[in-house]
Amino acid sequence: MAVVATVAEITARFSIVTPVYNPPLGAFLACAASVRAQTRADWEWCLVDDCSTRPEVVDAVAALAAVEPRIRVHHRAVNGGIVAATNDALAMARGDFVALLDHDDALVPTALADVAAMLDTPDGDRIDYLYTDEAHVLTDGRETAHFLKPDWSPERFRASMYTCHLSVLRRSVVAEIGGFRTGFDGAQDHDLILRATEQITAAGRRVAHLPRLAYHWRNVSSSVSRASDTLDTAIQRGLQAVQEQCDRLGIDARVVHGDVDGCYRLVRRVAPSMPVTVVVATAGEVAACRPYRLAAAATMREVATTHPATRLVFAHPADLSPAVLELLAEAGGERWQPVPVAGPWSIAVALDRAVQTYPGAVLVSIAPGLVPRSDVTPDWLETLAGLAMQPGVGLAGGLVASTEDVVVHAGWDVPNYRWYELEGLRVGTTSSGNDLFIERECSQVTLGAAAIALPHWHELKHSAAAATDWDAAGRALSDALTASGLSTIWTPWSRFDQRVPIT
Repeated sequence: MAVVATVAEITARFSIVTPVYNPPLGAFLACAASVRAQTRADWEWCLVDDCSTRPEVVDAVAALAAVEPRIRVHHRAVNGGIVAATNDALAMARGDFVALLDHDDALVPTALADVAAMLDTPDGDRIDYLYTDEAHVLTDGRETAHFLKPDWSPERFRASMYTCHLSVLRRSVVAEIGGFRTGFDGAQDHDLILRATEQITAAGRRVAHLPRLAYHWRNVSSSVSRASDTLDTAIQRGLQAVQEQCDRLGIDARVVHGDVDGCYRLVRRVAPSMPVTVVVATAGEVAACRPYRLAAAATMREVATTHPATRLVFAHPADLSPAVLELLAEAGGERWQPVPVAGPWSIAVALDRAVQTYPGAVLVSIAPGLVPRSDVTPDWLETLAGLAMQPGVGLAGGLVASTEDVVVHAGWDVPNYRWYELEGLRVGTTSSGNDLFIERECSQVTLGAAAIALPHWHELKHSAAAATDWDAAGRALSDALTASGLSTIWTPWSRFDQRVPIT
């Protein structure tokens, strides 16, 4: 006869940790119901009441422990805040993994089962941190948005704590880094996972994304991320956590607040003496609607930069007609140096000839007709060059928009993990991932508004040799750089306007 283990005898694989302080009773009871409804049984719930002042909450916590042996409760003697309470819950944990659950949110019934299934895959034993997608819900449970997330993206994570919920970490890793840090209340999860992923990456272990809507994030006033009296403090502590990671990793940058609450920007320091070669490669393209206008001439007239060590170059076919060449020279004046390209013409060949003639540390390529918006992003060149020089980065691309503020290019993700496209949105449109407000990894960027360190260019320029347009060249080069272990980064802090669309 088979022996069936009782709930009390089941060894917990997952320790759900939840600090509790005065949540709305209905939201907390829904949270508890979601834990008890898990289709997987090997869990324990470590609840720490941080001196709640609402008697109904205290009674509800006690009642849960009385009816469910997998629910373990600790009542703090004094209120210590979310970091102290969560660390107490971690100290109670006995599972191999800890799952972070807020007191007013909910898990979907298969959340832990889905997580376990990924951990049990052939390479799952190397996973030390796993995060899932999430649904945003109102107090009555109605879903308002689905936050579909990319795979692990450390640059995006510095800019925004996008992994959020559900987050599941190997308990030994959390213990090794000392748990949650005092002084980071409100941004404690961001700080913890910044430090955890540093250690995981250094050890050659895995961060995994589970594309399942496993978590319901409830928009209620008890959430730190919504409470007006704590939001500003949480955002400032998040900035501190990101700055400290940059300092630990040797990323020479100053972290500042972005244009959206809770988003950050890394202002990378670029030495004024670092040589940057800006190249416009043009075969004399004319405007799509005004064939008497040279697209490159508009670019050359309006490029302005604050970086002192900038060399401006326009590459052109050696057999370009004298009349067209004269117009280009007139637009460029003394600032721009011409580089004639003999033989078969291609974008990659033209760019390469330019940097062979005028070498620098970074190549910045601009498609004819695009104009950097120095009035909106005055440090557009330093932004691209700083990203291109960051270790691990292959190609850095900027925002391309129409003169009517419509997004033309904001990086491509292949396949697109979102339920929407970025192209065609208004510049500054908000989204679940704040995609248009942060620097982030993507699959590919156009070469028409991009930067690459010269050693990477020389190594992989051949990958773009067959491309006949700027987008195709960027796609090919991005793919080659990714295959070599480098990332492609898109930034909103280097904006280009499509001043003269070409055919």
